[in-house]
Parts: sequence; C-alpha cells; structure tokens
Amino acid sequence: MARAINGTVSRKRRKKILDLAKGFRSIRSRAFRKARESVEKGLCYAYRDRRVKKRSFRRLWIARINAAVRAEGLTYSQFIHGLKIANIELDRKVLSHLAINNVDSFKVLTQTARSQLSSS
Repeated sequence: MARAINGTVSRKRRKKILDLAKGFRSIRSRAFRKARESVEKGLCYAYRDRRVKKRSFRRLWIARINAAVRAEGLTYSQFIHGLKIANIELDRKVLSHLAINNVDSFKVLTQTARSQLSSS
C-alpha cells in the first residue's frame, strides 16, 4: 500500500500564508515560519484597527464640529445639548459634513441650538 502524505494539503496551507505575506520585506515574505508570524500579527493589528478607526473618525468629526460651532459663539457641548433639547437627531458624521460643505444649514442648526439653550 502506498504511503499517504498530505503534500497537496500542506502546500496549499503554506501557500495561503505566503500569499498573505506578499509585500512584506525580506525573509518575512519568503520563509513560511517568519511569514506566518508576520501574517498573524498583521491580522491582529487589522482586527484591532478596524475598531480604532471608528474612534479616530469620531474624534475627527467632533473636532470639526467644535471648530465650526466656536466660530458661531457656542461650545461643542452646548451645541450638542441644544440639539438634544430640540430633538434634532443628526449623528456627528452628518454634522461634520454640514459644517464643512453646507455652512448655511449648519448656521441654522447652531441658531436652533442656541435658542433652545436660552429658552430652557
């Protein structure tokens, strides 16, 4: 009886890792063990940073909104509080986009927030 070896399966498994390591420098793209270590670490970073990206964008949007609102004479927290009182439920991404691209409508929002703050 012929000896059964997993040649094709092993090659496929190694090739999958080496394909993922394409573009890595030096031995990390050629040697299976180093490639596997690098790919595993890279996948960990990718998983982590998919979550960090959401935080980073939220910080960016808040900074943009804050800058636009301060030009109107409010602070970020006052603006958000005024919008909550007025039952305006726009997320920070949309507010940031309005602050940059549609200044007139953003001014209307800041006036609404200011009027809600003064009335309460």
